[in-house]
Parts: sequence; C-alpha cells; structure tokens
Amino acid sequence: MKERKIILAEKDIPENWYNILANMPNKPMPPLNPATQEPIGPDALAPLFPMGLIKQEVSADKWIPIPEEVRDIYKMWRPSPLYRASNLEKMLDTPAKIYYKYEGVSPAGSHKPNTAVAQVYYNKQEGVKRITTETGAGQWGSALALACNFFDIECEVYMVRVSYEHKPYRKVMMNTWGAEVFPSPSDRTEAGRKILAQDPNSPGSLGIAISEAVERAAMDENTKYSLGSVLNHVLLHQTVIGQEALKQMEIAGDLPDIIVAPFGGGSNFAGISFPFLRLNFEEGKKIRAIASEPASCPKLTRGQFRYDFGDTIGMTPLLPMYTLGHNFVPAPIHAGGLRYHGAGVIVSQLLKDKLIEARAHNQIECFEAGILFAKTEAIIPAPEATHGIATALQEAQKCKEEGVSRTILIHLCGHGNFDMAAYDAYFAGELTEHELTEKEITDSLAELDTPVIE
Repeated sequence: MKERKIILAEKDIPENWYNILANMPNKPMPPLNPATQEPIGPDALAPLFPMGLIKQEVSADKWIPIPEEVRDIYKMWRPSPLYRASNLEKMLDTPAKIYYKYEGVSPAGSHKPNTAVAQVYYNKQEGVKRITTETGAGQWGSALALACNFFDIECEVYMVRVSYEHKPYRKVMMNTWGAEVFPSPSDRTEAGRKILAQDPNSPGSLGIAISEAVERAAMDENTKYSLGSVLNHVLLHQTVIGQEALKQMEIAGDLPDIIVAPFGGGSNFAGISFPFLRLNFEEGKKIRAIASEPASCPKLTRGQFRYDFGDTIGMTPLLPMYTLGHNFVPAPIHAGGLRYHGAGVIVSQLLKDKLIEARAHNQIECFEAGILFAKTEAIIPAPEATHGIATALQEAQKCKEEGVSRTILIHLCGHGNFDMAAYDAYFAGELTEHELTEKEITDSLAELDTPVIE
C-alpha cells in the first residue's frame, strides 16, 4: 500500500476563517421577522447568541481572525490528514484521481468540533453559564459537549429520538464530557409536549429538537443556544477544512476538478468547498462542488426556494432557503445528521445561482458505497459521509466511461465507529428505501404561508 497521508505542519493551521459572502455575486436575502415579515437586525438574535457570533453572522469581511485560544485547541487534531484513495481508484479501475480529507481524527470523531470550540469560546467570553442545542446523529452534540467541557460551561442536548435509540453510545460520549442528553420530542418543553400530543410515537426531527433547545435557551438569561449547521457563522468556522485541503493539494501537485460532500444543513459541505469556490470567484477556476443529500430528505434537489422557519414550531426568524417545509418529518434513515428540512441560506443562494450542484442518493446505495470505501481504504465512514462517497463513485465511473482523468476530492466528515447498528441493519437486510413522492413534498410545502422567492 502506498503512503497515503499528505502532511501539513501545525503551523499550517489557518489563522483566519474564510467568509464566502465577501465573494458572492448575489448576497443572500435577509432573515425576516415572522410577525411583520420585515428584515431583522442583529439585535433580534441577541437572546440566543453571544454578540461575538452575531457579528460574524452578519459580517461581509473576507477573512475573520481565529482567536489563539481556539487555534490552541484545534492543535489537538488539526491539521487533519488528506489521503489519496489509491486502493479505491484501483478497485474502480478509473482514470480519476480520488482524494479525501478526513475529519474523523477529531476527539468527537467528526468535523463538528471546528465550530463547537469556536462557538463555546465566544459564549465563555460573554459569561454564558449554559448552552442548549439539538443533535441528529449525535456528532454535533458530542462536539458541543466536548467544547463545553473545555470551557467549563453546562451543556444540554436534545437528541432526535430515532437517533437517541439507534446510537446509544453517542449519548454516553456526551454524558462522559458532562452533557445532559434528552430524547426529542421530550416532555421538558412546550414544543416537545405539543408534538407528543399529536404523535406519541414521533421519531423526532432536527426541526423539532431545535424548537426544544431554542425554547430552553429563551427561558433563561444565563443560557444561550448553539446550532451545529445552517447559520453563516457555523459555515464560516468550518472553512479551516478547505483551507488546509487547498495547501495539501498543492503539496500533492494537484487541484480538484470536483469536490463532493454530504449535505444536511450546510456546514459539512461549506467547510470543504468554500475555500475552493474562492478560486472560482477570484481566479476563474471551474471547480465543481456537489452537495450529496438523502433521497428521503431532498431539500436541495426537490425542495422549494422560499422563506421558512429553521425549526418546527416556528421560533426562529424566517430564513431564505431551499426547504421541504418546517413541519416535514423525514423517514428514520440512519444518516441522522442529514435529516433536516432546510438548507443554510448561503448554500441555498449559491445553488439558486447555479454556482454549486446537488445530488440525492438512496440509503442502500450509500451503505454499499461506504462498505466499498471501508474495504479499500480501511476507514468505516459515518452514514452521513457515505453520501459524498456515493457521488464520488458516480463521478469516477463517468471518468471511466469517458476515458477522462479528473481529480475528485471527498470530504470524509467522520468515522462510523458509533454507527455499527446501522451497518448491522444493512447486513441483515433490514434497511428500507424511502424516496418521497411529489404529493408528499407538495402537501408539506402547502402547509407554509411564508413568502416564495422568485
């Protein structure tokens, strides 16, 4: 086996986060007050977020300095490795060159600590005592629990019930780092009780869990809320990934033609792709960036671009996004981190402007891709990560059919070591497919009374 690791030194950890808003030809439309449907200002976010993060949320600066305390913690696992997937290339018999940036080396096993550490740092600076959040597969909750432990802040996590049941060791991991974890919907909040009254067996969704976490934060002035994806400042923090990958590709003497990453709310995709999209904006490169989502939750490929709530109950501002409707509850697939009804506003605008692409895959196709990857590259991917791999396999096959060599970069956002129950279900033939019908999507969107964006 060839040496796989493309090495960076500790000094190569980025000193700034990259803000793609500075380069976008069309800026996203503003969030709206749900009552007045007028644009909201930064002050409207103050009950939920510290001012340091709010300033980042609305900033148009291209480069935002990373605090040294945050960089010092990043050094525990950053720079993360970039690998050439030589064995996978050989198995596929493709002329494509395939690389992957591996974020499973973080203590929490995914890319999520890149923003968790930053968010908790800014909360600590403003004297926050407790942070609430939601989590789908548990990767985000694990990362926030870890970061709160670093900064001695209490952490309260609402974990989507189907994942709470599928991934018990994620809960144990969060508990180990001092977090309280509750299955969502729960009876601890008005939002949770309302959902349970409608459906006592609700599998939960990220939208419902967000409602519960936001409600808890809004009740206590010493508590703030933290989100693991979607918002501008979250996507911003993840750009350390792509900046490192850009340097590593230079060391390899290569540059990707295609970047693929899983898509739930946007942080995963943004982290790897935005620094490369900067080259498209500033240097005229033509790098394709493809967001890979589940066919059972296809907001980018089959959703509608309109204003919608970020949560199920309707406690957030209205956001301009591709959405399936905030009441939409996805099928209980094992890629819990991708079961979100909407897409981040920056990614939505980029897709609307045809500056990025999106593709949907069914659950069994993704597990087949993940198992092939594990057999050739020895890393068992998280179910979320298998979506990007599935897209990469399609692109590698196109290269073979066309007799063209292209360079493909995959964001392998995390390992699947806590997801063995999902792989066990695959091997037992217990996984089911669920692709939404047009009627299901139309009915969900018909419940909205929010503005459609032309």
